Amino acid sequence: MFETILVILAGLAGGALNAVAGGGTFLTLPALILAGVPPVSANATATLTALPGYVSSVWAYRRDLHTTATMPAARMIAIAALGGVLGALLLLITPNDTFLVVVPALMALATLLFAGGPQMIKRLFAREMMGPLGAAVALFAVSIYGGYFNGGLGIMLLAVLGLIGFTDLHAMNGLKNALSVLLSLVSAVTYVLAGVIAWNFAAVLAAAMIAGGFLGAHYARRIKNTARLKQFIVLVGVVMTVIFTVRLL
Repeated sequence: MFETILVILAGLAGGALNAVAGGGTFLTLPALILAGVPPVSANATATLTALPGYVSSVWAYRRDLHTTATMPAARMIAIAALGGVLGALLLLITPNDTFLVVVPALMALATLLFAGGPQMIKRLFAREMMGPLGAAVALFAVSIYGGYFNGGLGIMLLAVLGLIGFTDLHAMNGLKNALSVLLSLVSAVTYVLAGVIAWNFAAVLAAAMIAGGFLGAHYARRIKNTARLKQFIVLVGVVMTVIFTVRLL
């Protein structure tokens, strides 16, 4: 009973966090591990159960979805799908102990990239947006990350969308959720076929993620001060990095 309650609470909070900033798997993954699920299987299960929450968040953000000339929608879909499958296959050959060690480093990278995105654009590029090739490489790298480890995916995607040229954070959140659906879908299918999903917790966690994702997206769209929303996203990244680092000590 304790394990089930823990997973439900983590799912509600994780779904809301995914909708607002990303990083919800940093809550659901530890909950599954504490419930006795092996780390790699816990990550695969967390990825699968995040999918319904992403879908509900996309619906809440449906009026904000659009792309830029730098990256047409069809190209985004193809790149994200390929990267997601490769990342999922990489996870399946990663030992449990190794997987836990690399998590804090990946989360720290995501947080730094998002926090410094605008400054990086000004310093590294002569124009406001990356070119098509740079945008494609950046999205492909993050898609591999998303297929490998769903935790912090939203923050990574927001960082890449900022580098591509997006400035409206609500539009970025909508597209981030849509890409998260695609990445979670292709990686989850890979995990299901590999037989690494912990089905005893998957259903209850998915239901909690749906509720949390819809509520999170609904209230996030009411935020007018996007600068504070960005600060919150960076804070989430810092806190989750510290939590996973402490777990290694």
